[in-house]
Amino acid sequence: MSKIKMKTPPVEMDGDEMTRVIWNMIKDVVIRPYIDLQTEYYDLGLENREKTQDQVTYDAAEATRRLGVAVKCATITPNAQRVEEYKLSKMWPSPNATVRAVLDGTVFRAPILVDGITPYVSGWKKPITIARHAYGDIYKSVEAQIPQGGKAELVVTMPDGTQTHHNIFDFNKSAGIVMGMHNTDISIRSFAHACFQYALDQHQDLWFGAKDTISKTYDHHFKDIFAEIFESTYKSRFEASGISYFYTLIDDAVARVIRSDGGFIWACKNYDGDVMSDMVATAFGSLSMMTSVLVNPDGVYEYEAAHGTITRHYYRYLKGETPMSNPIATLFAWTGALKKRGELDGISALTDFAQKVEDAMFETVRNGFVTKDLYVMSTLENKQVVTTEEFLNKIMANI
Repeated sequence: MSKIKMKTPPVEMDGDEMTRVIWNMIKDVVIRPYIDLQTEYYDLGLENREKTQDQVTYDAAEATRRLGVAVKCATITPNAQRVEEYKLSKMWPSPNATVRAVLDGTVFRAPILVDGITPYVSGWKKPITIARHAYGDIYKSVEAQIPQGGKAELVVTMPDGTQTHHNIFDFNKSAGIVMGMHNTDISIRSFAHACFQYALDQHQDLWFGAKDTISKTYDHHFKDIFAEIFESTYKSRFEASGISYFYTLIDDAVARVIRSDGGFIWACKNYDGDVMSDMVATAFGSLSMMTSVLVNPDGVYEYEAAHGTITRHYYRYLKGETPMSNPIATLFAWTGALKKRGELDGISALTDFAQKVEDAMFETVRNGFVTKDLYVMSTLENKQVVTTEEFLNKIMANI
């Protein structure tokens, strides 16, 4: 058969360690035999980020904004140990955080449900997608330790130079700690638009929860912006699509989520989304079975796996061991990007192929061929552990 032709190249961001190995396996085994793969390639491996002084990450983000679709491999966010291991000149920031900041995007994470992996919450029958506002809050906070007898104030300087002082706490009886957080209307509005647009794209209800009863200015501002944008821009479109949006307190949202059967998008502020995405991933099975897509208000999409670079497996791979890692989340990053690229460019063959790959993966698991991590979790009776490459080959045999 002739290979499927592409019109617009997606941005390809290569990564680190074991996921970089899996990345190339997927291209060689799954994609290139069937697709005339054309990408705009950026190497976000740690060595190249060091070589380019991290400029490659910004270049990749700008290319994503220009081309509209990207697929990203997992990358290392270096700590002190990594700085020494890779002989880095500095502790480079998270590539994910850089790309999110450039694109002003919202992260949507959803579990991949497969036969034999039963969610720990027995009522969950459909995926729950976490929409995480990836800006501000504790991640951009200013913190300080206050000695006993000290006083903490919030000082706001107006454009005309006048100041207002808000007393936070007098530490007369004990030393303590203080934190200052912020957010911006621009970022909150982008978050809201991305959530509403993604809900329409996925034809799913959208929930949003915060703590406006306690945080009467900060959290309430999120609530008000979401309500205003929904009423002015999306209400009629939601009604026409047969989906709904509602706001509730975050603690009520948690209770509702546990009692639900799934099948909706749950929008969360930054810290809430960080915690709840891990909770949802674990309750459904594993981070290795979690998709992640960054969406900005202009309709730019960046697909990746939700997990990291699988470092322990990589060290074993360097010693000559055959890769046994689960490639499903990385595979779904590729299929997600190819489906979106096919959709935007009107290439149905590309979209259909990517969907067939996903369907063939589910069939492979149903037939009992699983990687080691899934073998431990699976309740299938006839199951067999296969290597990463064997698993990909089984998928392609089912195509």
